[in-house]
Amino acid sequence: MQYRTEKFLIIKNMKKFILGLETMLVNFPRKEFLTKDMIYKDALKVLELVFIANEIEDIKEKNHLQIEILAKINMLDFYLERAYKKKYINEKQCLNKSNELEAISKMVYRWIKYSIQESKSNEGTL
Repeated sequence: MQYRTEKFLIIKNMKKFILGLETMLVNFPRKEFLTKDMIYKDALKVLELVFIANEIEDIKEKNHLQIEILAKINMLDFYLERAYKKKYINEKQCLNKSNELEAISKMVYRWIKYSIQESKSNEGTL
């Protein structure tokens, strides 16, 4: 049952991340609208991919989506680092959001590990 709880936590934490992101993006200058848009779209894409991967039964397709989720999370972390270096956000904001992303990333890694174990146990029962 840890699997169901873990996915719920990923969704819950990603929603929390996105809601906090909205207030932070207000501070970006107008000239950075493309970057701001990319950050927000990638964050929403992560949430969408989690919902999709949650429903997929095929383990290979699920793992592909989980890896895509991790790639998007890494991109979000890069965007935050860039925003901090350009002084659009302060160090505290950057660290808080990066820590949130790190926690979500760890959950996704555990989800991948569980998915692989589950598929191996299903192969053994066939």
